[in-house]
Amino acid sequence: MEHVTRLTAGIDTSKDKLDLAVHGSPLRLTVSNDKRGWRQLATECRKAGVNHIGIEPTAGYERGVTEYLRALNYVVLVLQPHRVRMFARALGIRAKNDRIDAAVIAACAHALDAPSVPADPRFNQFADRLTFIEQIEEDIVRAITRAQHARLPSIRQYYARELKRLRAERQRRLKDLACELRAEPDLGSRLALLLSIPGIGDRTAIAIIVRMPELGQISREQAAALAGLAPFDDDSGKHRGARHIAGGRGRLRRSLYAAALPAAFRWNPALKALYARLVARGKGHKSALVACARKLLTYANTVVARGTPWTAQSAAA
Repeated sequence: MEHVTRLTAGIDTSKDKLDLAVHGSPLRLTVSNDKRGWRQLATECRKAGVNHIGIEPTAGYERGVTEYLRALNYVVLVLQPHRVRMFARALGIRAKNDRIDAAVIAACAHALDAPSVPADPRFNQFADRLTFIEQIEEDIVRAITRAQHARLPSIRQYYARELKRLRAERQRRLKDLACELRAEPDLGSRLALLLSIPGIGDRTAIAIIVRMPELGQISREQAAALAGLAPFDDDSGKHRGARHIAGGRGRLRRSLYAAALPAAFRWNPALKALYARLVARGKGHKSALVACARKLLTYANTVVARGTPWTAQSAAA
């Protein structure tokens, strides 16, 4: 088999510009964050022989160039910012500017394996729609809080109308997104499988599908790590520290955690038993719920991987 040399670039993203650095090369480039700049960037990468590119998510400003490069068959790794910063610290790099950040991203991407599951461009628009729904939900929470502090009847009436409007809009958007997912045969099947799990309703199922496209194609440990639900050790010598979760896909983690509470107290017998066991062993309420959220994701990964609905036997997965 012919050996293919891997040459990796890193892109630091902002609203108006992109800074490119190539690992192991003096090549540095700054272009505008628009189609003209993307074409220039792709041309220079091709000339340099770059085949892998790392980029950080930056308020969505990375979306356009990421889609553009993937369409040209570049392997693009979207790296979690905290992972890149930890990598910089490991290298002893404390200085920070756009050019340095691009070089660090390039080095970090070079050290990592390419994703085992290719990116699916369909999920970009689904993620945008789900993010908008989540923002509506945040608006609902804020409106509830403000309404509770309102004294004047006219203001309370305003918030009552606003809450009614926001809740109706959320429901409509959620229904539309579910219909769009069901219109895709593979995603519709995935949605049906997730809804077979006690404790997972439409809102949670949609969040899992959209926020974790790799579902069913990765191990349960990988799924937990991607969602930020994997417990990390804090041991040294005789010291045994408490396990903590960190990083991962925050919006997905919050959706799973919100679903874990009613699932562990009402809907899912296996999770009810798990929660009771953990509390009996001295675990706190929050730690037990995190474990239930992680188990809920394991169930989701299992039913999609097997292609069969949830059963009581799935709880042993």
